[in-house]
Amino acid sequence: MARTKYIAGNWKMNTCKADAVKLAEGLVASLKGKSGKFMIGVPYVYLDAVGQIVKGSNILLGAQDVANTNNGAHTGEVSTAMLKDVGVSSVILGHSERRHEIGESDELINKKVRKALADGLEVVLCIGELLSEREAGEAEQVCAFQLSAGLAGVTAEQMKKVTIAYEPVWAIGTGKTATPADAQAIHKFCRDYIAKLYSKAVADEVIIQYGGSMKPENAKELLAQPDIDGGLIGGASLKVDSFTAICEA
Repeated sequence: MARTKYIAGNWKMNTCKADAVKLAEGLVASLKGKSGKFMIGVPYVYLDAVGQIVKGSNILLGAQDVANTNNGAHTGEVSTAMLKDVGVSSVILGHSERRHEIGESDELINKKVRKALADGLEVVLCIGELLSEREAGEAEQVCAFQLSAGLAGVTAEQMKKVTIAYEPVWAIGTGKTATPADAQAIHKFCRDYIAKLYSKAVADEVIIQYGGSMKPENAKELLAQPDIDGGLIGGASLKVDSFTAICEA
């Protein structure tokens, strides 16, 4: 079936306020009238400013994380209510950097997924294996576990608001790259596994993005694969021309 291509930018811990506003203004202008679904994941402190820029455009405002609790005595945390208050509609959860740098567990990621969905936010759930896991032949096993754990308690109806982002951790900043065939194979595995968890109908509808260093040079070939429905873009999302080129691919 025809799924809408969904390109999301993950700005990570980059930009200053002026640059964030300028980047958002450039993207609103360059993506105006383009077909597809677009989102930018902005650092917490610039969400309000960028939200004013993208409001009313075809770009969704996304956050890079969220707390799994309501407002209260949770120092340093940011709630779904706070995100929604500044116009956020989507949140990136389970990113490899939060799993491996911060030490977030699958259990915590699942709590965040369920909290975000319950409070009306869309979720981009990131999964993917390390180089050591890939070389041990455990890529599918790791992705299956992260899907099962991350989606525990998520209903088939809620899956309409879930996007999966496959990010091979071994292809990010290592000099190694996943070929379009490598990426397609795992995407197909993930779709088939979601069919086992839910149904073929749910699996056919779910958007699965590729998040392993998609760039303007490789975007077209990757996006031509039958089970790759978009991209979660890191470095290339910090420049209007490169992000736009991927969106046009």
